[in-house]
Amino acid sequence: MCLSAEVSFIAAAGLIPAGMLSMRQAWRGDRRYLPLATLPLLFGIQQLAEGVVWVAGSSQNTELIASASLLYMFFSWLAWPVWIPVSTFALEPARRKPYFLVFVIAGAMLGALQYIPYFAHEGWLNTRFLSHVIVYEGTELLDFVGRREITYAIYVSVVILPLLLSSVRGVRIFGFLAFGVLITTYTFFAYAYVSVFCFGGAVMSSYLVWMMYRGDGSKHGTRPQTTPA
Repeated sequence: MCLSAEVSFIAAAGLIPAGMLSMRQAWRGDRRYLPLATLPLLFGIQQLAEGVVWVAGSSQNTELIASASLLYMFFSWLAWPVWIPVSTFALEPARRKPYFLVFVIAGAMLGALQYIPYFAHEGWLNTRFLSHVIVYEGTELLDFVGRREITYAIYVSVVILPLLLSSVRGVRIFGFLAFGVLITTYTFFAYAYVSVFCFGGAVMSSYLVWMMYRGDGSKHGTRPQTTPA
């Protein structure tokens, strides 16, 4: 995340318990919301990992930088393009599920192609520390196939479109928030888009906590608030 280790740890300290409470709320009510309610917890763990990256960088512990960066990028490259489509898939009626399953499969394929090679090719993931920001960069497998912009366009589509296309109003609102964070990131922080976009995602995931406690997924409202397809 941007700023410092302290800010990353503070974000994690808030998101992890909030995510656990959201999961409990969904478990006791409408369990179809459980994957969605897990997102704040996962964002919190990712921010915790980046806090460790900051600490390792300040002490120049290269092994810990590499390990914590790999954990951070697990969420960026593999967790988000899989878990976010899964979260929307779980809430959709049966007739719409096949469309969202396509996003799940595409996200899993993209994430695996981009993340797994880090373990086979040392030096493909580089972590740089700038003033108040961490830059994750290096070689990506799909660079050998086409332009990186195409890879990122597919990534954004897999992560954002399932939210925007959801039949659940609250999920669509979350999708618009994510799209706003995306536009802001690429407009002002393109040099550190991975870190900044994930930080924005962590912040906006607090909406999901509010969404769970507003009544979505509760025992008294087990039917998702949908609009006609």
